[in-house]
Amino acid sequence: MPLVLLTACYNQGQQTPDAWDLTQQQLDSISFYTTHHYTQNYNFQVRADSMAIIKQLPAEALSEMPVDTLTVYKHERIVVADITTVPADTIDSIWVKVARDQFTSGWIHEHDMLEAVSPDDPISEFIDFFSDAHLLIFLGLIVLVGAVVVIRKLNIRQAKLVHFNDIPSFYPTVLCILVATAAVLYSSIQLFDPEKWRHFYYHPTLNPYAVPPMLGAFLVSLWAMLIVAIAVIDDMRRLLSFADALLYLLGLGAVCAVVYIVFSFFTLYYIGYLLYVVYVAFALWSYFRRPRPRYQCGRCGATLYEKGTCPHCGALNE
Repeated sequence: MPLVLLTACYNQGQQTPDAWDLTQQQLDSISFYTTHHYTQNYNFQVRADSMAIIKQLPAEALSEMPVDTLTVYKHERIVVADITTVPADTIDSIWVKVARDQFTSGWIHEHDMLEAVSPDDPISEFIDFFSDAHLLIFLGLIVLVGAVVVIRKLNIRQAKLVHFNDIPSFYPTVLCILVATAAVLYSSIQLFDPEKWRHFYYHPTLNPYAVPPMLGAFLVSLWAMLIVAIAVIDDMRRLLSFADALLYLLGLGAVCAVVYIVFSFFTLYYIGYLLYVVYVAFALWSYFRRPRPRYQCGRCGATLYEKGTCPHCGALNE
């Protein structure tokens, strides 16, 4: 197996002197792609209620000639058929020709198009969902109110809650730290290198090795959150009853939501980095200060804080 995995053939290919002898149109297309992150044959999906396009050329529309208007509607898919620059247009010099099918195509300002469409990819749609400012504010208020209510209920019932009355498992603490890390990385990308995030938005991937290092770290944190969340559920199944596990899961979800909102917001103002260090220190301190079970029952496998009679099955552990 090591011999097979470490052995490969590579064909260098014939190097020709005109390998990069591109036409001016191809060079313009590459230049546009590097700055706008899309080019001809790129697929979009309409997310506005409707989007109007004109059948005539942009020059005819600018000369105030009568034009025919077509409309594409929400959730319809369109493709970029052509891109042109009109220097005389003072509103937006870039016009994009889009087509829904062979009978429905027309021109539109790039700015108007980008406000009404999103890349035709489920990851990009998910990013749109969480990037809507109004939605974030609305969800933030709901999460904060819900978190206060849930935490208060849990404290009254003396139920288990991460950071305060946690279960004997390190996974919930790790999950909260990973959520904070992902929020800090996300806001850092938006703050220091928004173009990388924009390119990722147009060409999304879940492969952390196919993107720049900071984006890769963000994707790794997302994958780690998924794996640790599965471990949390498995530990809750072993340590808590169904009702207590459900309450604990609600409390953990509320804490993670508050952590995400706080760090994704305050990192944009640089305060989040200091808060992140303080929060990680608090999370680790709150876990390690509590006594943890060091033994396991030889009969039923239950965790024990000290040797002796198992409270679950009555077996004597020495």
